[in-house]
Amino acid sequence: MSILKIITYPNKILNKKTQKIKKFNKKLIKYIKNMFDTMNYYNGIGLASNQVNINKSLIVINLNKNKLILINPKIIKKKKIIETRESCLSIPNKIYTKKRYNLIKIITNNIQGKKFKLQFKGLISICIQHEIDHLKGKLINNIKN
Repeated sequence: MSILKIITYPNKILNKKTQKIKKFNKKLIKYIKNMFDTMNYYNGIGLASNQVNINKSLIVINLNKNKLILINPKIIKKKKIIETRESCLSIPNKIYTKKRYNLIKIITNNIQGKKFKLQFKGLISICIQHEIDHLKGKLINNIKN
């Protein structure tokens, strides 16, 4: 078990867009395991790789005991804006009101590199949008360093 350091605001790493993953290998599997360990240790439900200083397009989610690994995720469809209340491991002890889409469809890779599409609704949709924003260098507080 490896617990990684969470990068916190105002560190500029959080404002940088991550690199696409091109190599699907043992190193990627290690990143994924360490990210799950870290997210669970800090009681998060989602974690983007740049939050732990890994410059890769990688997200892990553990919501209601459903584990999800998203590699190079991209939103391809979105519907119905709703207002949410969100927090972030990189901006501890703050809650923000955000507008997000209740329904999204994404394209992503699995750990072997195969592309596929998934659709999500509700809290998991909101979590994925939050983490994809991280991969784009966007923070929940909308402040640029």
